[in-house]
Amino acid sequence: MKSLIVLVLLSLAAFSQAEGVVDNEESLYVVEGRIYSAEGENSNGWQRETRILVNGGEYLGFLKQDGSFIVSNLPSGSYTLEVANPNYYYEPLRVEISNKGKFRARKLNHLQPSVVNLVAYPLKMKSLGKIRYFQQREQWRITDFLFSPMVLMMVLPLLLIMVLPKMMNDPETKKEMEQLNNMTKYELPDVSEVVANLFSDREEPKQKSKASKKRQ
Repeated sequence: MKSLIVLVLLSLAAFSQAEGVVDNEESLYVVEGRIYSAEGENSNGWQRETRILVNGGEYLGFLKQDGSFIVSNLPSGSYTLEVANPNYYYEPLRVEISNKGKFRARKLNHLQPSVVNLVAYPLKMKSLGKIRYFQQREQWRITDFLFSPMVLMMVLPLLLIMVLPKMMNDPETKKEMEQLNNMTKYELPDVSEVVANLFSDREEPKQKSKASKKRQ
């Protein structure tokens, strides 16, 4: 009797484990899409160098010859999907899978996470261009020389010297300059007279004080 009970319990435990495995298998989903290379460029063999990274490499996907991919065994949740290629750059996406198996994809914006830009599913990702690992060296241009501060400091006075005399020969400008001179003209005292007055004002009190002392 005890052996029968033990067998029944073991069978129930095995059945429950099998149901749990079935449930876990049913709760896994597949993300699919297609990758396109840059337009107008010869990109033969780029599929072999491309990888699909989900959550930074937690799940991995590979491309087929036509550029399609499948990432399987994904439970419900939110995932970041990136395309890793040494030559081409792709915009990352965020894929959300609900418990009922509904998919929603949107562009991943690190600067504005609250902004939602939905993307059609199955995914279709196009290259934004080639990755530039090196910056092009700056080349010398004649405009850099002409607009340098030292050249401007030398050229502007020369231009003023050449242009101002021609402007002064114009009768209208002469009249305007005379009017301005007449408006701003005023008599200034002579510097020698000002200095003489200052010293004379200082010497007079000294002489008065000496005369008062002699009288005492």
